[in-house]
Amino acid sequence: MSLVLEGVSKVVEGKLHVHPTDLALERGTMNVLLGPTLSGKTTLMRLMAGLDQPATGRILWEGTDVTGMRVQDRKVAMVYQQFINYPSMSVYDNIASPLRLMGLGRAEIDRRVQAAAELMQLTPMLARKPLELSGGQQQRCALARALVKDAGLVLLDEPLANLDYKLREELRAEIPRIFAESGAIFVYATTEPEEALLLGGNVATLWEGRVTQFGSTPQVYRQPCDATTARVFSDPPMNFTRVVKAGDRISFGDGQTAPATGALAALADGAYQAGFRPDHLHLGAQGRDGLHFRCRLKVTEITGSETFLHLDHGADRWVGLIHGVQELQFGAPIEVWLDAAHVYVFAESGELVAPAAYAAAA
Repeated sequence: MSLVLEGVSKVVEGKLHVHPTDLALERGTMNVLLGPTLSGKTTLMRLMAGLDQPATGRILWEGTDVTGMRVQDRKVAMVYQQFINYPSMSVYDNIASPLRLMGLGRAEIDRRVQAAAELMQLTPMLARKPLELSGGQQQRCALARALVKDAGLVLLDEPLANLDYKLREELRAEIPRIFAESGAIFVYATTEPEEALLLGGNVATLWEGRVTQFGSTPQVYRQPCDATTARVFSDPPMNFTRVVKAGDRISFGDGQTAPATGALAALADGAYQAGFRPDHLHLGAQGRDGLHFRCRLKVTEITGSETFLHLDHGADRWVGLIHGVQELQFGAPIEVWLDAAHVYVFAESGELVAPAAYAAAA
C-alpha cells in the first residue's frame, strides 16, 4: 500500500499555493507535515484526500491513478482541528455513522465499532452523548469514527491544537499506539517541532507552499538540508550569524573564532552562515570552553521552568532558551557562550555544507 504524489501543485486565485511536490508514503508509516500557518499543510492534505484537484501532476494509490476520483470513492479518513461529533447521537452511533452510509450489515458495524472503541479506550462510554465526554474523549470519538472506516489513508489536520495541555499530552502518547495497531498510512499536520519529534516516523518540512525536506524525523532534525528547514524545525527558530572560514579558523565577526576541525576543515575559505538552536546558548561564559559572545538583552519571557532571552548581537537578532527563571535587566549587556560542536554551517545561499559535530556523530 502506498500513496505517491508526482509533481502535484495547487493554484488558488491565480497564485501558486503549493509548488510541484513529489512524495512517496508507504503502508504503516507515520508522516508528519511540519510548517508554520499558511505553509500549505492543509492544502496538501486536501489534495491527498481528493477534496481538491491539483493544477498539475497526479496522485497514485497502490499504483493506480486516483487524481480525478471522488473522495467518497477513496479509502480515506480525515480529522480536522475542529473535531466534529453529532451531539444528538450516542458515541456508538457517532462511530457507526460512516459504516451505515456504506451500507454494511448490523453485525459487521457492531464488530468494527467495538474494535475501534476498544482501540480508543471508549468502550465504557459508548452509550453516552459527546457532550457528556471530556475534550480528549470527544477527540478520541472523532478519531474512532475516522479509523472505523478501515481507511488506508488517515489524515489528521492539527487534531490536538484546541485541547488543553494535559489532553494534548495524553493523545500525543496514544496516537503512535493507534497508528502502530491500524497499519494505515497516517499523515499528521502540525506547527510544532516538538510534536513532530514526539510522533517520530517521517517528516516533511513545509515553507511557503514548498516541501523543503522529507525523511526520517530524527535525521531531518539533526541534519536539515538548508537554512529554511532548520528554521522550520526549531522552536524558537534557529539563530544565524555570518561567519568567515580562513585557513584552519572560523571567524564570527566580533573577534570570536573556533578551530575548523572535522567537517569544517574541508570547507573552502569564504563566507558562510552559522546556525545554532536557542537551547544551545548558555549564560555565565566565564571559565567555559567554547564560543563567547557579548550581546544586549532586549526582552525576557519567563514560562515558569524556562526563560526566553531575546538578544541583539550586532545586526543579528537571537533567542536563547535558558533553564530556570532568569531575572535580568532589560537593555543590559549580557555574555553568553556556545559549544562549537552545536554550530551548523550553511552556504550564503542557504544549503547545508557542514552539520553540527554532535549531529553528524549521532
